[in-house]
Amino acid sequence: MLSIDPIDNTERENYKFLIGSIIPRPIAFVTTHSNEGVLNGAPFSYFNIVTSNPPMISLAIQRKEGTQKDTARNIINTKEFVVHIVDEENVEKINMTAAALLPDQSEIELAQLTPVESTKISVPGVMEAKIRMECTLEHSLSLAGTDTPGCDFIIGKVVQFHIDEGIYEKGRIDPRGLAAVSRLAGINYAKIGEMFSIDRPK
Repeated sequence: MLSIDPIDNTERENYKFLIGSIIPRPIAFVTTHSNEGVLNGAPFSYFNIVTSNPPMISLAIQRKEGTQKDTARNIINTKEFVVHIVDEENVEKINMTAAALLPDQSEIELAQLTPVESTKISVPGVMEAKIRMECTLEHSLSLAGTDTPGCDFIIGKVVQFHIDEGIYEKGRIDPRGLAAVSRLAGINYAKIGEMFSIDRPK
């Protein structure tokens, strides 16, 4: 087995090890408003649950050469955002939103996604997602890189869930109906695939 000290690697080498090892990764499609009112949208696969009491999620938004991404800047400025689950039906359109646009350009318009008003926050979501979560900013933290901050770590509190009725039954979500996709390395994605169950030990 290889044993490698990350200090001896470049950032790109460590990146490849991480995204190739920590798989599959759920994908959050995040909508935000800029200070100028532009509706931005971008996918992030450094995304997960933090706690259910109260419901909170996390996003680790990587910086490029120390420059903060529009999504992180918008969340920190407005304290609001919407997280959508990426699924087999919307992944093609959401992939289009990963294009590098200027801050005054809307990825939502580029991908021809349909904005839908939120219930408790001012940032719209998009209609094409089977699940969306309205969030308010709970905490933000700039994590140090080698020279400048390398990441904005965002913790958001979910203040409203929106779930497609077709995948909801008795308080549970049907994973097959949701058909969430996940990120692997490079340009590769994965579907749910084979499911199996293991009883928890008593």
